[in-house]
Amino acid sequence: MIHVNNLTLRAGDFRLNDISFQVPTGDYCVLMGKTGCGKTTVLEAIAGLKPVDSGQIMLGLQDVTTLHPRDRNIGYVPQDGALFSTMSVFQNLAFALQIRNVDRATVRKRVGELATMLEIEPLLERQIHGLSGGERQRVALGRALSFRPAILLLDEPLSALDDSTHDQMCQLLEDVQQQTGVTILHVTHSQQEADRLGQWLVRIADGHVTTNPGRRPTRALADGADTTAPDGSSRAVRKSNASPELPSS
Repeated sequence: MIHVNNLTLRAGDFRLNDISFQVPTGDYCVLMGKTGCGKTTVLEAIAGLKPVDSGQIMLGLQDVTTLHPRDRNIGYVPQDGALFSTMSVFQNLAFALQIRNVDRATVRKRVGELATMLEIEPLLERQIHGLSGGERQRVALGRALSFRPAILLLDEPLSALDDSTHDQMCQLLEDVQQQTGVTILHVTHSQQEADRLGQWLVRIADGHVTTNPGRRPTRALADGADTTAPDGSSRAVRKSNASPELPSS
C-alpha cells in the first residue's frame, strides 16, 4: 500500500498542502491534474527525490518519509525515461541489479525475463540512441522493474507516443501489472489513460487532493460514492469494476 498522509511541500513558488491518499497493494492508481499542478512533485516525494516540509509517506507498514531513495524499494520512470545513452539496452536493464551487487548469472537471467515480458529481446545489444520512443519506454520500464520493486511510479510514460504505440503501451502496462502484481502510481493529464488503466483515481487541483474528482472516468463509481478514507483523509476514487472499499491504515 501507498499511504500519503498530510504531505506538504514546495515546488518553486508553488506549494502542495495536506496531500493525502491511499493506494491498495497491487492496484493501479492514476494521479491526474492540469499541467503544473504538482503531480510530478508528489511522485518525486514518494520516490525520495524531493524532501517534504511535513507529513508522512508510508509504503506498506514502513514509514519511508526520511529514507534514502535506494531504501524505499520503488521503481521510478521519469517523464524523459532517463536512460543511459552510452549503454546498450542490456546494460540499462542490468544497471540496477549490478549496483546492488547481484551476481552475473542472476543478472543475465533477470534481463532475459524482462526482455521476454516487454518483447524487446531483439534490442538487447542495441544502443539507446537508435531506439524509437516506444522502445525507449519499454527499456525504461524494464530498468525500473529489474530489481522487483514493490511499487512502480510512472511520470507521464505515454505522453510522447503516437496513437498506435500509445495503445500498445497501455496494453503492456496492463499486462505488466497483472503479471508482476506491482502497485502502480501513474501520473497523467490524459482522461483516456485514466479510463483505460486506472483502478483508482486521485485528482490534484490548486495544491490539494480533491475529494470530489470532478469529471469522473466512465467506469468510476456512481455519484454519491464515499471518497473519504477510514482515517478521514481524502482517498482515491475506486472505479466500478472492483471492490468499493479501501483498507484502513
